[in-house]
Amino acid sequence: MEWNLPALLALAVIFVNGWTDAPNAIATAVGSGAMSFRRAVGLAAVCNFIGAAASCLLFPAVAATVGELAAFPSHEDGQTALRAAMLAIVLWAALAWRFGLPTSESHALLAGLSGGAIALGGGLAALNGGVWVKTLAALALSLPAGALCAWTFRRFIGDKLRRPKQWQRLAAAGMALLHGVQDGQKFLALLLLAEGGNAASPHLLPLALLTAGVMALGTACGGRPIVEKVGSELADLSPADGLCADLGAGVVLLVCSLLGLPVSTTHAKVAAVCGAGRRADGRVMAEMAGAWILTFPVCGAMAYLFTKRMM
Repeated sequence: MEWNLPALLALAVIFVNGWTDAPNAIATAVGSGAMSFRRAVGLAAVCNFIGAAASCLLFPAVAATVGELAAFPSHEDGQTALRAAMLAIVLWAALAWRFGLPTSESHALLAGLSGGAIALGGGLAALNGGVWVKTLAALALSLPAGALCAWTFRRFIGDKLRRPKQWQRLAAAGMALLHGVQDGQKFLALLLLAEGGNAASPHLLPLALLTAGVMALGTACGGRPIVEKVGSELADLSPADGLCADLGAGVVLLVCSLLGLPVSTTHAKVAAVCGAGRRADGRVMAEMAGAWILTFPVCGAMAYLFTKRMM
């Protein structure tokens, strides 16, 4: 691939996804006391790499969906809009991390790509309405589905398992793997857009491995504020509760990945924690909801303005 500015910005976006989004996968294991933060980060980095590499090569349906969300022309204006979208994503992720808020880079990606495409002059016609409806439906359903699945697992498993900490560690590994499956595909699509390619690109294999590696590196750098917010402050979690939350969120991610639907790991995991945990903190929930609500308009507006400024 050519190491141009869009490609470098795409790698920055992949890194911040591993830095600010992937910690959701291990938050329950750390918050419940099943694992130390350092061990959990190492586990997440390895599993993210495996999941992202495998999904990019074997199950590229999510990448294809993301690539169809907005129409970018192949000329310089298209690359300008793409640069603006990625810059908006990085800035928003860094701001959210500063306050320990687990935002969705999936939402930021969709909003940034849309804002950049609209700024080129095509208006809403630049967006693929059918794909957007499918994507928004998947994102919206991840909240009730994650909470319901986790609540169901808690009801039937509860504290019946022996050695719940060991099961919790396995569940955390599975969550990190599934995060790699979901977000590896989304950000492979972004990297392909940056180099002007598609799912038939001759560079698909090295780009898939590069996506997985950079995401794993971001995870390895650790997102302690987000881990503490989701795993400790959002709700009280025992290892059994954390296991049920991971299982609930994992079901949502797996089903959406098989169906080719891009869904938010953050939404699924936070909803699952609320469904499985005890005494959820309403203030923390409100903070997270506020950040989620702002993600679409803020990232879309930043990408729109950056595109206009660069043109």
